[in-house]
Order: sequence, then structure tokens, then C-alpha cells
Amino acid sequence: MSLDDNELPQTEDEWRVRLTPEEFHVLREAGTERPWTGEYVDTKTQGVYHCRACGLELFSSDTKFDSNCGWPSFDDAIPGRVKEIEDRSLGMARTEIRCARCNSHLGHVFHGEGFTPKDTRHCVNSVSIKLEPR
Repeated sequence: MSLDDNELPQTEDEWRVRLTPEEFHVLREAGTERPWTGEYVDTKTQGVYHCRACGLELFSSDTKFDSNCGWPSFDDAIPGRVKEIEDRSLGMARTEIRCARCNSHLGHVFHGEGFTPKDTRHCVNSVSIKLEPR
């Protein structure tokens, strides 16, 4: 399911050929899918969520929880698979999350909301991930 490093597209034009227009918008242009529209918002299936762009394993279904925010939420990522970047694009400070391998946009991470004992919510666009069921 995962691409070899030498198979990763090197340009945005190469990514555009590999991804659907919606996937490209979210993953490569840091877009956001509309809330409550993603295929994984309410999914309870056990498995591993991979980056839809490169196939890297990102989140285990064991860390998925219902945050009632309109996007899939995870209280933890697989160590070393998601990088955090400061995002001030909307005039406020947020933390964007990207795939550590291909640098594709996944969503944002929030701390201190009290949803889980880890007190972290990775708010992820469904279109940026792909579930591999157990």
C-alpha cells in the first residue's frame, strides 16, 4: 500500500496526476473538506489509517474517538509519522499536521480540550487518509 521513496512524486504536477482533484486540494494545497462529509467521521472499523498520498501508516483505529467536530479525530499518531507545523493562515495560531514522509496536509492538532486522557485531538480530513481494516 505504501509507495517506495523513489516512487514519490517530485513535483506538484506529478501529485496532481496521481490524486483526485479533492485529494489534491486537501493534501497538497492544505484545503479542508466540509465537516460531516468525510467517509471516516463515524467509522468504528478496526485497522490502520494510512496517508492517502504515499501510504505511510499514520493512525491506529485504537486512538480514534468521537469528538463531535465533523472530522475524524485521533488522540495520538504513530510515533514519527506526523509532523507539526505552526499555521497562522486564518489569522490565529494553530498547529497543522502533515505526513512526515510526503509532507501532505492531514489537518490540525489541538491540545487542552479534555476529550481524552491524552488531551490531544488530531482533527484529520477523511480525504487525506485511507483505512486498512484489520
